[in-house]
Amino acid sequence: MKILHVNVVYAVGSTGKIVYDIHKSLIDKGYESIVLYGREKKVKEPNVYKTSTQMAVVYNALKSRVTGIPYAGSFFSTNRIIGIIKWEKPDIVHLHCINGHFVNIKRLMCFLKENNIKTVLTLHAEFMHTGSCPHAFDCERYMTGCGKCPYLWDATKSYFFDFTAYAWRRMKSAFEGFNNLIIVASSEWILSRAQKSPITKDFEFCVIKNGIDTENIFKPVPFEHLKEKHKLKDEKILLHVTANFDDPVKGSKYFVELARKLDGDNIKILLVGRNVQDAHLPDNVIAVGGIYDQKELAAYYSMADLFVITSVRETYPTVCIEAVSCGTPVVGFDTGGVKETIPEGMGMAVEAYSVDKLHEAVLEYIDKKDSIPKEVKEEARYRNSKERMARDYLKVYTELYNRKI
Repeated sequence: MKILHVNVVYAVGSTGKIVYDIHKSLIDKGYESIVLYGREKKVKEPNVYKTSTQMAVVYNALKSRVTGIPYAGSFFSTNRIIGIIKWEKPDIVHLHCINGHFVNIKRLMCFLKENNIKTVLTLHAEFMHTGSCPHAFDCERYMTGCGKCPYLWDATKSYFFDFTAYAWRRMKSAFEGFNNLIIVASSEWILSRAQKSPITKDFEFCVIKNGIDTENIFKPVPFEHLKEKHKLKDEKILLHVTANFDDPVKGSKYFVELARKLDGDNIKILLVGRNVQDAHLPDNVIAVGGIYDQKELAAYYSMADLFVITSVRETYPTVCIEAVSCGTPVVGFDTGGVKETIPEGMGMAVEAYSVDKLHEAVLEYIDKKDSIPKEVKEEARYRNSKERMARDYLKVYTELYNRKI
């Protein structure tokens, strides 16, 4: 069985690491696996191909901003992807996160369905069942065809035009008549959203939650060097990790408000992520900056008494499963799939956008880490393991591979 994966990145970022882990697991089990990706650095690995240049990505991003039509263009990169699929003749094509201005989604989907190629599509965000939006928030226009978008900039980054209705129809036509497609939802929350969309509601679904390396990286590890580095003594430690502190979706304004409420509570707050050094932060916050060594990141999770996430929308946040796999409880807003990442007894998700409720949850759980039963922590690590995730995907591949066309 030969599987070909398509994703925006490879071995970096949450979806890039997921693709890397599945790819390596398949190879270890004796299957053929190929990866096509569009962005970040070119890697020198067998059967891993970068299909787009950075110049092409920038051009297509700018074109999308002018036209208001995302996930189109990318002529040469899409040709290369289709050409490699024709050459390799995979048994299954697995589409992961295919936004990022490196592929024309409609062209690729139409090619796969017209050639009757068995396909798996994983939903890591909402753009495939909305036609435009990475996150639709409280908007339900995607259930009736979009248009007059209330979140036009968030949905399309368009400077001029609202073509969300056209983009919706375009995406719907890409899915219509696709007979060999299984859609994998990465959380129960996104499953419920996709099953309401006319674009995707009639397809076969299953849920496979994302996994990480809990055997070698995300597990309780020594952290005394970090306490010494940051001059920490007997304070309780609250940790927040974000991909980009400037991204409004990550809820930085709620984080700052929470930090101010916690001032004077003998709690030190560590902030890890990009664009944190220049932020105006309360005195009880230590801006660590970006951490690109995963083992070092695991030490921060292990050191923390509690992890907090302030995102206003997440499908299935990797930072939460990294934290609980290191034995650290999690609190955050009940938005998207956040609640699904928190095992019973290891934290809670509170009313969305309520910093008062979040503050109460922090005070409730900041002292509970050491009292969480060992078996609860071990079960969390198993549930979050990349091995479990890879096994679940292999079952889907095998079932689809054995189907008669």
